[in-house]
Amino acid sequence: MSFPGGWELLIILLFVLIFFGAKRLPEMARGLGKGIREFKGAISGITDEVQKAGQIDENKSANSDSPKKESGDKSES
Repeated sequence: MSFPGGWELLIILLFVLIFFGAKRLPEMARGLGKGIREFKGAISGITDEVQKAGQIDENKSANSDSPKKESGDKSES
């Protein structure tokens, strides 16, 4: 499947202009742009959360690998 060429794209744009009207097109473009920005923001937020969770897991595993000193052990006096 390929993208439409020059004439096909022109016909599609002409059809959209006739069907929706010249006043409605800027509103639709703004709405589409806003939706894309919100989608990118949501994807960015999810990516950040996954990276933070990975860092927390790495920190927990690094802390569990190091020997812990028990507070009840009084061998140093």
